[in-house]
Amino acid sequence: LPALLAVFLAAPLAHAADRPGVVIQVSDNDPAKWNLALNNANNLISALGGPDKVEVEIVAYGPGLAMLKDDSVVGERLGDASSHGIALSACSNTMRAQHVTEAELHAGVRTVSAGVLEIMQRQREGWSYIRP
Repeated sequence: LPALLAVFLAAPLAHAADRPGVVIQVSDNDPAKWNLALNNANNLISALGGPDKVEVEIVAYGPGLAMLKDDSVVGERLGDASSHGIALSACSNTMRAQHVTEAELHAGVRTVSAGVLEIMQRQREGWSYIRP
């Protein structure tokens, strides 16, 4: 891990905040995958020195959207993630297809037009991509 961290920190920063950005994809309705994604996000923030040192966004689409709903089994962890600066993004395309409203999402979840597009845009901005 230290060698990977050194490579990551040495990479040029391409987005405006001049701090590394990491986008994490979750497209599975699997609490274990969600817990892994949330652990990855928290571990990155800790390893890099806090939320002011790295931007982290978890993007959910397809079956993964279920974990961003207010009644999700990982709901309590979502609140913790938001309070630690982790952005949680839900795909509007998936919401329409699954007939999910914003009112059904956990507090603090934002919507994006398309989850895949959000990930693609973040990568174009120089963000690293992780899919647990």
